[in-house]
Amino acid sequence: MMSDYPKIVITPPGPKAKELAKRDERVISQSFVRFYPLAIQSGKGCIIRDVDGNEYIDFNSGLVCLNVGHSHPKVVAAIRSQLDRFLHYSVTDFLYREVVDVAEKLVRITPGKGAKKVFFGNSGAEAVEAGAKMARWHTRKPRYIAFVGAFHGRTFGGMSFTASKPVQRRHFFPLVSGVTHVPYGYCYRCPFKLSFPDCNYWCVDFIDEHVLKKYAPPEEVAAFVFEPIQGEGGYVAPPPEYFKKLKKLADKYGILMMDDEVQAGMGRTGKWFAIEHWGVEPDIVCIAKSIAGGMPLGAAVARASIMDWEGGSHASTFGGNPVSCAAASAVIDTIEGNRLMENAAKQGSHIMRRLGELKEECEIVGDVRGKGLMIGMELVEDKVSKKPAAKKAGEIMKRSWQRGVAVITCGKSTIRIAPPLIITRELVDAALEIIEDVTRQAEKQA
Repeated sequence: MMSDYPKIVITPPGPKAKELAKRDERVISQSFVRFYPLAIQSGKGCIIRDVDGNEYIDFNSGLVCLNVGHSHPKVVAAIRSQLDRFLHYSVTDFLYREVVDVAEKLVRITPGKGAKKVFFGNSGAEAVEAGAKMARWHTRKPRYIAFVGAFHGRTFGGMSFTASKPVQRRHFFPLVSGVTHVPYGYCYRCPFKLSFPDCNYWCVDFIDEHVLKKYAPPEEVAAFVFEPIQGEGGYVAPPPEYFKKLKKLADKYGILMMDDEVQAGMGRTGKWFAIEHWGVEPDIVCIAKSIAGGMPLGAAVARASIMDWEGGSHASTFGGNPVSCAAASAVIDTIEGNRLMENAAKQGSHIMRRLGELKEECEIVGDVRGKGLMIGMELVEDKVSKKPAAKKAGEIMKRSWQRGVAVITCGKSTIRIAPPLIITRELVDAALEIIEDVTRQAEKQA
């Protein structure tokens, strides 16, 4: 069946988008990096429309903030209903039902049994900051272990854990002290030049034998801070036993497991939270992006015994905003009620199969990896050298957009595939046909 989308009426960027880009440059901080001048006018479901009338299949989900799609009617209805009651009164100092409702749902769906509590902020970086402060408060330990390739935000705390691109840290030193970075389980580009499974998970043993036993005393480490699937770092998923071995190491030394699910959570990988694929229960889970369907909200969920800080030690005036909480409650109900995690697994498996076939056909497709609808296609100059093909990845991204598929890159040369969880097979195939075609074209060019 032919899809009605995408619809390109004028090659983007059109004149209205160009004019808006000029206005933006004059008054908006250019610390942002726009992948291409896509100027959004409206969005519905999995389709976005720009100011020039072009309609695109959204394979970005608004930077993975729209797992239930654009303007989902249940989310919009929840927001409208809350707008008629009240917009704000600060959960830091007072009580309201909306924040308790969504907290109870998060306690239920996050991995791990037993009593849990929730701290609400406004973003992923704030969720990470809360988790890090909580870990230090509870353990009274000053250090953290984070991972090369990680992205945890751009606040000073989040930036201190981040190790994805130099530009994200350049000229901001000194950062928060006590963070030691170690290699991640990135098998396609093993930093130790080993091969899985013959490596026997040396990347985990290295932490114990060369980091904790030589220069980061384990009795001083509060938490391992990690993404279950690295996002900005290249949509990198570690091998099967990686997190079980890391958890065993954490338990050995009494180190907390702080799981950043800001991008991978809320059903994106086919489970509520990506760490569930590895059968590990983290101590702290950081959530944001898709939690509130596009409204600003972040949360740190932890075992109640860990969230034992005293009153006044951490707070947020706007964290747990009632409108955002109403939206989040509707998002959780929608993901459950519409079985969107099942659809993520189903459509993701189909995408993995098709991109796997493209990998066999094209020399520049080095690796295809991911879970559910969090999929990365890494571009290389050739499969032997594995030299990142950043320029070709950029070309594929831009040409896909100009033909009607909004998709972006991550890592050095990876195309990230992350459509809303409501995506249909028809739209998936229409988008993949474009991505596959422009990839074949990019390979033919010198």
